[in-house]
This record gives sequence, C-alpha cells and structure tokens, in this order.
Amino acid sequence: MRSLLRRIVGQTGDLEHDEGDEICIYAVGDIHGHADLLHEICARIDADIRKFRPARPIQVFLGDYIDRGPDSREVIAMLDQRRRTRSMVCLLGNHEACLLEFLVNPDMLTQWRQFGGLQTLMSYGLTPSPNPDAAERRALAQQLVRQMPPAHLAFLRSLPITYSFGRYFFVHAGVRPGVALKQQRKEDLLWIRDDFLMSEDDFGKVVVHGHTPVHEAELLRNRINVDTGAYATGRLTCVKLEGPRRTLLMTANRAVRHGST
Repeated sequence: MRSLLRRIVGQTGDLEHDEGDEICIYAVGDIHGHADLLHEICARIDADIRKFRPARPIQVFLGDYIDRGPDSREVIAMLDQRRRTRSMVCLLGNHEACLLEFLVNPDMLTQWRQFGGLQTLMSYGLTPSPNPDAAERRALAQQLVRQMPPAHLAFLRSLPITYSFGRYFFVHAGVRPGVALKQQRKEDLLWIRDDFLMSEDDFGKVVVHGHTPVHEAELLRNRINVDTGAYATGRLTCVKLEGPRRTLLMTANRAVRHGST
C-alpha cells in the first residue's frame, strides 16, 4: 500500500524557516473528521493568542484531517478557510495521501476503506457499499472528483510534508533514525512508527508529530507526540511551543460521533 503513494506524495514539498526561537507555534494533532473538536481547539488557540498576545503566532496542523469521523468535508473547509486569515501550515498526513492516490488509482480503496475512507466519501455525499468492487471503485473516484469543491482538492494538493522552524521539525508520522532530516524518505515521514518511536536518538531537532495515538501527549527530549486519538477519545490536543517551553491545550473529553458505513 505504501508504495502506491510515492507518485502522489512526491508532488508535495517541505517548508523551512530558521529565524530563531522568538516564534510561538501551536501544533495540533490528528483530527480525523471531527469538525466539532477542530472548532473547539481553534477557539482555545484563539483565546490563548488573545490572552498572551505572542508576537508571531504560527499554527501547524500535523495531518490526518479526514477519515474515521463523519465530518471530513467540513474539516477541510474549515482548515482551508482558517489558513486564509492566519499564519498557518497544514501538513500532509498518510490519510490525505491515500485520498489523493485513490483519485488516480481507484483500487486504492481496497486498503483505504479499512481505515476510514468510506466515511470520507460519505461526507461528500457519496453512497459506497461496504465492500466496493472494481467497477464501483472507479465510479466512486469519478464521483468524488465531481463532488469535491475545487478549493478542497487544491488544498489537499498544496500540503507540504514537513515544516521546520528553529529547534523544531514538524511532520505527520516521524523520521527514520540515523538519516539526516533533509534526506528522509517521504514514505517514512508519513508512515513510520516503531523504529522512530523506540529511538532515543537526537534527530538534530525535536520532532513534533502525530500518527500514533497515545493516551496522553508525549513531551520527550527528542520528540513530541500530540495524537491523542481524537476520533476515539474526543480529546484533540495542541502543544504550544515558545522556545524550550511546552504547554498543552486540549479539548474536553466527550462522546464522539462516528461515521457510518
């Protein structure tokens, strides 16, 4: 499955700014189709900015905006609109990469459906069967292109894979230990788990990521994980980074709404 993504993923780039640590960055974990949680965490970020008035706030969203939950279309619309009025970076997640691959390779749905792809199709008004055959997969890809607003597709195609600022390196999944940050493979940046999570290496910068759900955000020496499984727990987490200082903002635990299949 991962090899299928290389063509699409290769179209995105990286962003890098190394202007020092005076910046204030708010990094948000995996949203997975829950617009209510996104609305709440954005309200908390906005309130924090109003209260503390950081000189240069930047908001970084770490990918996986879609799938699993019922509101993938609304989440994309909200992020696309929000980044028009704020300093904001939205990174590519492996779930967005799967959607883009599906548009050119409909058979991707065989894998994508196993981790929430059908819920995303339904959010755009499509009615997929639980296990679409090859003909239905092709039809669904064509329908999705027609149903998806051009701005949503442009948003997805614009997502960079990494963002670097000062001491921090932002990416969806993580990095391959022993490989320089600028030489990382896109497949690892979007999919890696154990080799990265178990490593105590100094990666050159502190890696801020999501992708692997944890009960509580992990604030470690070499990495920060803010994926607290929002689609299952109702808790979406943001880490506020001001130089070496790390502060957590999060939504209140709540019952979550699940997309149906």
